Amino acid sequence: MGLLAIIGGSGFTSLPGLVPLETLAVETPYGATSASLIRGELGRGEILFLPRHGADHRLPPHGINYRANLWALRAAGAEWVIGLAAVGGITPLFAPQVLAVPDQIIDYTYGRAHTFYDGTSEGVEHVDFTEPYCESLRQALIQTAARLDEPLIPRGTYGATQGPRLESAAEILRCEQDGCDMVGMTGMPEAALARELGLCYACLAFVVNWAAGKSGSVITMKEIEENLGLCVERVLSILKAVAARV
Repeated sequence: MGLLAIIGGSGFTSLPGLVPLETLAVETPYGATSASLIRGELGRGEILFLPRHGADHRLPPHGINYRANLWALRAAGAEWVIGLAAVGGITPLFAPQVLAVPDQIIDYTYGRAHTFYDGTSEGVEHVDFTEPYCESLRQALIQTAARLDEPLIPRGTYGATQGPRLESAAEILRCEQDGCDMVGMTGMPEAALARELGLCYACLAFVVNWAAGKSGSVITMKEIEENLGLCVERVLSILKAVAARV
């Protein structure tokens, strides 16, 4: 039976409470992964863990080898993947410290290796991406949060921007006009690559700041880090319960 994999984003270069069982250096046709995979026990469940930005958070969003990461997780036995994402809030409900499980995504990134069907191997497949996230895993996150009495928004559109700089106020206004509720830098091509590999992928997002132009003040790393710290335990409680369930 396949494993649950967790891809850690900002604030999750390690996973507190994870008991390591094995470190896996998986070779891929697409180069090196962000870090070695860790197979371990989280609560009462066994999972795979991979820090998206590297073990020392050295990789910027546009420099992550998303193809190698997803390919390696599947090769190591993953069937379900939760991508953790620190995001900026755009629309009123998505205030700092809010948790959300997005159901849609808009891709504003460029220049990233965004598909496995890149002409280097035979065949092309046009995967359906109408619903970009795996609904069964989305519901597992939503229902688990409800059982834990952990407030969580069960929907939302994630705008994936290039980074590593934060957005301008005009760019956020465009995102809002396009229908985005939150903005981050790593949601794509991760979600699309997971779909191409047949992985059940969902995102657990946590808002760490108001996006540009939404608070009337300058965004600081101090603000982001403080809000991130207030989200960690809540995110972990959900992950532990989902790991046991899956």
